[in-house]
Amino acid sequence: MTTDVSRDTNKDVNGSLISGIILSVLGVIAIAAPNFTTLFAESWIAVILIFAGFTKLVYATQTREQGGFIWKLLLSGLYIATGVMLFVYPFTGVLTLTLLLGTFLLTEGTFELILAFQLRPQNNWIWVLLDSIITLVLGGMIWFQWPFNAPWLLGTLVGVSILFTGISRVMFSLNARSTSNPSDQATNAT
Repeated sequence: MTTDVSRDTNKDVNGSLISGIILSVLGVIAIAAPNFTTLFAESWIAVILIFAGFTKLVYATQTREQGGFIWKLLLSGLYIATGVMLFVYPFTGVLTLTLLLGTFLLTEGTFELILAFQLRPQNNWIWVLLDSIITLVLGGMIWFQWPFNAPWLLGTLVGVSILFTGISRVMFSLNARSTSNPSDQATNAT
């Protein structure tokens, strides 16, 4: 019985380790080809918006007696139209998404800066301040280098995210493997 549980655990850990390695490799590829990754990410967002729009359209027709049908219909149309525009004009979509990301980071950094000064009496408030400064710098870098950074920025960020997800999964799996092996060795020794 213990051996079956041990095998299942090792199988899960090995699966997680393999997926972590694959994610790490994909992250490196995404960073190495940021223009392609940017277009892929932009197209993926377009498809998600189109799908969400049609889902909202179905919801609007199913709940038309409950009120707000026109607004639900307009909202679904907005989703579909935005997704189609991103899909038909991917380079314009990349420019727009990059500008939105810069705006988001500048807004987030501003809010975090305000929060940092409100938390100033607390011991670790400096970490929130540091986070806000880094976020503001990143947002400013995006804004001041736009539109020249648009072709590679989103792809690079997606690649870095995938790479670190893969690395964390690999490290977590190796840690799980090392903690499960001593019990396996103790079981096998008896």
